[in-house]
Amino acid sequence: MPRYTAGIMGGRRVLVAGGAGFIGSHLVERLLADGRPVIAVDNLVTGRRENLAAVLGSPGLTLVEHDVCDPLDAIDGIDDVEVVFNLASPASPSDFLRIPLEIMRTGADGTRHLLDVAHRNRARYVQASTSEVYGDPEIHPQTEAYLGNVDCIGPRSCYDEAKRYGEALTMSYRRFHGVDTAIVRIFNTYGPRMRPDDGRVMSTFIDQGLRGEPLTVFGDGCQTRSYLYVDDQVSGLIAVAACGEPGPFNVGMPAEHSVLDVATMVVELCGSSSEIRLLPLPPERQGDPRCRRPDISRVVETCGWSPEVALVDGLGRMIDDARAALARGR
Repeated sequence: MPRYTAGIMGGRRVLVAGGAGFIGSHLVERLLADGRPVIAVDNLVTGRRENLAAVLGSPGLTLVEHDVCDPLDAIDGIDDVEVVFNLASPASPSDFLRIPLEIMRTGADGTRHLLDVAHRNRARYVQASTSEVYGDPEIHPQTEAYLGNVDCIGPRSCYDEAKRYGEALTMSYRRFHGVDTAIVRIFNTYGPRMRPDDGRVMSTFIDQGLRGEPLTVFGDGCQTRSYLYVDDQVSGLIAVAACGEPGPFNVGMPAEHSVLDVATMVVELCGSSSEIRLLPLPPERQGDPRCRRPDISRVVETCGWSPEVALVDGLGRMIDDARAALARGR
């Protein structure tokens, strides 16, 4: 797989907020493999040290347990940072009811503190936003010019509005302070290290399939998503950091699949006898979008990035990892 690192290959550190999380830990590994020293900051509310187990002894890695909602000034090396990736936010449906105020504070105070670091260092800043800013879209596929159809008071609003505010704050720092910023709108990402209990489709289905339990599909299963493998997501984040443009950029897979299709695929790839069971939408799922698919023309043309891992291949890798984790008793 190509590595998109041109333009961010100086000798200074890269700060990854949320560096022990699902996507963040994969990004940290990629940067270290490319020879970049990394400061990974995570409060470990949803991130896990074990996500970084393969690189914890690396001389290039500094892992700091810290909440970005508090100032980062006292962290060693924080004033020698060349790139800031902000991936700090709980992002699972189960978190929306459990810690909504923490999610909103992370999107507000956390984003501001990380932008302050980028401002002081004259660093490139990459804001990890989300396809949730489009809400339940009325145009399909979604382009970056679409302003969205968002429920600002629904059960998902703590996350949606935190990300929308984060985008607005990022652009304000760009316009007022001249910070070199970029916004990445992340679509559904999957792969190893997703929490099996986080309520997201891929991790839930795989855990149920490997245990021989029924796969629980909420609603009629006809709702669609576009699933991007985590290695492609990391390449997209680095490509945007390297391109020097502000975006926003949709980074996702333009192929679209229904939830029922994914459930069927997981059962087959797990070699499972699990049935597929349709259930009513729980409270945190009320307002789920019926469809989601990115137009990725802008990131392809501007940053030279496009996804490479097909869904069946990515699911196979994720299932192998989850099977090994179950065998270890995790």
